[in-house]
Amino acid sequence: MDAMRLPYLTSEFPGIGGVIKQRDEDFFVQEIPLYEPGGEGEHVYAEIQKIGVSTFDAIRRVAGALRVSSRDIGYAGMKDARALTRQVISIQGTTPEAVMAMQLPDISVQWAARHANKLRLGHLWGNRFAIKIRQVNPTDVVRLPPLLNVLRERGLPNYFGEQRFGRRGDNARLGAALIAADDPMLLRLLLGSPDPKLDDPAALEARQAFERGDLETALRLLPRYLGMERQVLGRFIKTGNPTAAVKSIDEKIRRLWVSALQSELFNQVLARRIGSFDQVRCGDLAWKHDNGACFLVEDAAVESPRAARFEISPTGPMIGYRMTLPQGEPLEIEQDVFAGHALSGEHFRLAGHHKVKGVRRPLRVQPKDVDLSAGVDDHGPHVTLVFSLPAGSFATSLLREVMKTDADAQS
Repeated sequence: MDAMRLPYLTSEFPGIGGVIKQRDEDFFVQEIPLYEPGGEGEHVYAEIQKIGVSTFDAIRRVAGALRVSSRDIGYAGMKDARALTRQVISIQGTTPEAVMAMQLPDISVQWAARHANKLRLGHLWGNRFAIKIRQVNPTDVVRLPPLLNVLRERGLPNYFGEQRFGRRGDNARLGAALIAADDPMLLRLLLGSPDPKLDDPAALEARQAFERGDLETALRLLPRYLGMERQVLGRFIKTGNPTAAVKSIDEKIRRLWVSALQSELFNQVLARRIGSFDQVRCGDLAWKHDNGACFLVEDAAVESPRAARFEISPTGPMIGYRMTLPQGEPLEIEQDVFAGHALSGEHFRLAGHHKVKGVRRPLRVQPKDVDLSAGVDDHGPHVTLVFSLPAGSFATSLLREVMKTDADAQS
């Protein structure tokens, strides 16, 4: 089951269709921090606003402007490049005055203040979104309140969005090759596997050349924007060693692929439970929404009222060698999904530098402060959806329920 075939929760409600991200400004997201800077310390916290710039690119530009190392800049979450975003970063080795004085294209500083600690990934309550859906009939906005009420009351399926799986949708397969230490397979996925639907003409020719074994031609044809692929192929040509070529890939990217594999397995477990994903079962590991702790559900009848009040929710697996497993029927579902990929938690212990401990993740989250509007601006009609989600949840998972543009999604 790929990311585009996940079942809807609200299949009884028709979607409004439309498209998102026609313009970067149409997709606004602002981080909701866990805490405010204390005013003293060796780190400077700053909220930056950026448009059309990825988090990593923004960090690189800020580091260059302030003449500090990128390693001395912390961030709480990743933000899309194709969006207007506000996020907080921490910078060591500078002053609030220097940060406020920065002049960078497509990046502006909203505020800066000192704090004692570096900002770490996950130090974030959530995100506030304001998203314009275009190519819609604005009057269709009146159809959305009942659908959104279902998502508020039962919860939003906490699927990982399609962006987790990469431009070609193959990040999970790349992660599986890494975990299996199948370096030749990884190179075939990364450099071959031509697909006319996914590749532009130059990239398609390059991938076809790789499949034929004509490596020099593949390197000559690979477009410049596929910089990582060019680097890996160059290393493979130089060494003739698939393992050496794979080792030339940045560790952050390799970790992202393994995370995509975990995400794919989680999505499949959630899809199997979508009809009752808001109900705890005996054997579930339940998530406490107030503090993120988990506990074993021994009596579903006792705990069900808490689930109905959205105090707790069932969890699914972000598989790893130390991840706690549920019991009973929830365990059977998870083990069946793992077996379909010939994987277990132990595979993530033996994976060299890619070893992953694993965690639990709630099957649902509750959208907060939801607001709707519609209208017409200089770029045409739109429906605007405003809402907040906890950290780690995907706005696109809510949008797909509203829009229902996945032609092959399951009901």
